[in-house]
Amino acid sequence: MNVEHETTLLVEEIRRLGTEDAAGKISVKFGVLFNDDKCANLFEALVGTLRAAKRKKILTFEGELLLQGVHDNVDVILL
Repeated sequence: MNVEHETTLLVEEIRRLGTEDAAGKISVKFGVLFNDDKCANLFEALVGTLRAAKRKKILTFEGELLLQGVHDNVDVILL
């Protein structure tokens, strides 16, 4: 798994699925990202890719780990 490549793809998918707020930041709900068919086919480990991107300060979200169902309404925000 190429983490750099996967994080680039993740940013593209967040831009595709997300919305821009008044400050110009793009965000998407984790549930939308997780349940999207294209994302499901692109990412073997979406949660791992999200964590790697957060560590690299590419995006942010509340908490350390996102789980389907429990965290569906958590915003994933591009920095």
